[in-house]
Amino acid sequence: MEEFTQTLIEAYDVRPDDCGSRRVGELSGGNQQKVIIGREVAMNPDILIAVQPTRGLDVGAIETVHKTLIRERDKGKAVLLISFELDEVMNVSDTIAVIYDGKIQDTFQQGTVDENTIGLLMAGGNNHG
Repeated sequence: MEEFTQTLIEAYDVRPDDCGSRRVGELSGGNQQKVIIGREVAMNPDILIAVQPTRGLDVGAIETVHKTLIRERDKGKAVLLISFELDEVMNVSDTIAVIYDGKIQDTFQQGTVDENTIGLLMAGGNNHG
């Protein structure tokens, strides 16, 4: 267990790096998030569902989370990212689906849509002029 913990600390830049003797709840929110992501990725799932994975995190932790999601995608894993952060969705996602009132309004491939169109759809507008 200690070896697994140290592996996660190093791989996900959990700080302080001597925190192996602490409970996860004693770490900062960003470090808690990195431990959780590391634990879930280590289970080698076929699909990762990440809901608001960077909410409240600092820039460094956000970068770690994004790199992890992209790395897992590149390994052939399915990654479902659910986020209200438009920049995050537009930079990390291959395919973007906009949901409003429980229904998918439209889907787009990365680089084929702008923030204004997505914002309009998120507010219940339509994409047909």
